[in-house]
Amino acid sequence: MAASLAILPDPPPPPAPIGLIAGGGDLPIFIAKGLIEMGHEVHGLGLHRQYDDQLPALCTTFRDVGLLRIRSWGNRLRKMGVHHAIMVGKVDKAKLMHQRWKLVKNIPDLTTATAWYKHLRHDRRSHAVLKVIADELDRNGVSLIDSTFPITNQLSEPGVMTSTKPTSNHRADIEFVWPLLTELLRLDIGQSLTVRDRDVISVEAVEGTDRMIERTGHLCKRGGWTLVKGARAQHDRRSDVPTVGVQTLENMHKHGGACLAIAAGDVIMLDRFAMLERADELGIAIVGVPVSHAPIEPAEPAAPVARMDLAFKSTKSDTPVHHADE
Repeated sequence: MAASLAILPDPPPPPAPIGLIAGGGDLPIFIAKGLIEMGHEVHGLGLHRQYDDQLPALCTTFRDVGLLRIRSWGNRLRKMGVHHAIMVGKVDKAKLMHQRWKLVKNIPDLTTATAWYKHLRHDRRSHAVLKVIADELDRNGVSLIDSTFPITNQLSEPGVMTSTKPTSNHRADIEFVWPLLTELLRLDIGQSLTVRDRDVISVEAVEGTDRMIERTGHLCKRGGWTLVKGARAQHDRRSDVPTVGVQTLENMHKHGGACLAIAAGDVIMLDRFAMLERADELGIAIVGVPVSHAPIEPAEPAAPVARMDLAFKSTKSDTPVHHADE
């Protein structure tokens, strides 16, 4: 079943206060800096033991909040006069969902416990969790908004973005595997696959991209493989936008990866300039693949690659790129 399109509220003009519900990683830092540059006040809610230590100093106000105490998030933001919020950052779902002692350390409030019993005990995927959170925040007069609006300059672009070009084998692998990635995304299993010689090596699930990369390195000792990553059709940008960064490249290089193909406009490239520079230093090609946002039917998995040829035109010039074989 195709995902329904979420109609998101427009971001408020500055200097409106905006809430930032932050998990781990660098993305909340980039979001906070982007909001500040736009002239917004940032009122941070850091998920307990998840957020980066740099984040509190960037915010006008900041509060450490329980991961499973959703009601307190809305109450806190309402008291600060916040009506719009962004929710980003990593949460280790594998540990949270599948190690029971973690639940003891993060005792849920009544709202979260009720939502778990009614909805999340049957479906723990990201979009189900997002709906529960968004509904509760709405009851407090707080709307979740597009998490990418403060960092549009960090989104992937169509075409070859690096000076390092994909080989003909990489191009063939991307064309082969992209319909499979589209189906994986439609089923909401994961956001990434790895491939070499038209053979899928690894599929991402709850373990995340970095651990999948490590697994791929163990399975494909000769290296030279390609990582493809995207977002499902009509992806809800209020949460869990696919993200890559310099650490992704370092991990790929360590485990033999040679090409990164990402959905153009749908994947955040953290510190984009530094990432492209580092990719060339490591000899990794980065390709932005144009994809359709139309609902994907199971019987037509190849529809999103109708314009795959555009992925291999460089974003640095209008001259077609010539690729060398491996």
